Amino acid sequence: MQERLKLQHFLTIKKLENDQVEGLIDRAEYFKAGGAVPEFSQPIYAVNMFFENSTRTHCSFEMAERKLGLQTIPFDPTTSSVNKGETLYDTLLSLNSIGVSLAVVRHSKNEYYNELVNLDNTQKLDMGIINAGDGSGQHPSQCLLDMMTIHEQFGHFKGLKVAIVGDLTNSRVARSDMRLLKQLGAKIYFSGPEYWYSSEFEEFGNYVKVDELIDQMDVIILLRVQHERHQQEVAFSPTAYHSEYGLTVERYARMKENAIIMHPGPINRGVELASELVEAPKSRFSTQMKNGVFMRMAMIEAVINGRGLGGKK
Repeated sequence: MQERLKLQHFLTIKKLENDQVEGLIDRAEYFKAGGAVPEFSQPIYAVNMFFENSTRTHCSFEMAERKLGLQTIPFDPTTSSVNKGETLYDTLLSLNSIGVSLAVVRHSKNEYYNELVNLDNTQKLDMGIINAGDGSGQHPSQCLLDMMTIHEQFGHFKGLKVAIVGDLTNSRVARSDMRLLKQLGAKIYFSGPEYWYSSEFEEFGNYVKVDELIDQMDVIILLRVQHERHQQEVAFSPTAYHSEYGLTVERYARMKENAIIMHPGPINRGVELASELVEAPKSRFSTQMKNGVFMRMAMIEAVINGRGLGGKK
């Protein structure tokens, strides 16, 4: 039996080894198949701190916590003392003092977690941090649920052709997925507006126009156009974007028979993806949401194991 992953925090996919990724996928698939959740002899209190809007990730983490039997403490950033100038560290220190031992955090600042985990000898924060997305940096849980979804379809990663299409500049999903997919042996391609492709992506794959790759790919990952992060210098046309870069019904018909479509959500219907394709046979949008709960259970369990919470040693 493979030894369970043990982590003090879950911040990034950068340091995960392939066997650790495979272990997380196996564990998530076990939970999805109805496998028994761990039994804890002591309560575990968790808080979900989302400083950016979220539906899927926030609710998915809360469902994962409930399925594991954790006690979730409500937190509303709009009414928290952060708005009075309190630091994120001090907010967590306060929660830690009343018994919270796990914090799931989404923040607009890249690598916000450094100040929470790289402590000096005067600091006493004793809390596991799970990164639910940091700015345009990393999105570990989305990346790993994507890996689980691809593994369910193909059973492997080596040699798979994967296209990541759309708003690359602002996408933490792209940055996480491209890194881990390459590490696992997949071949990566990028597409969408060329001005959203920059030299930082060259290490992982080449830019190819959508119509030149559509019938060659095993997996097409569509990225949401993040209007809220763009300083729009020209008017954005959803119709023009969909026609030139989106997955239209015509492009869908050219995809390989066994190929799949993925999207982290929320979807701009008629922009990245034709509305009638959201639930099409090749779409794995809903499957990704389902898999997210079980992968997040596996991630949370890894931190519980690493920190010896719930009476686990």
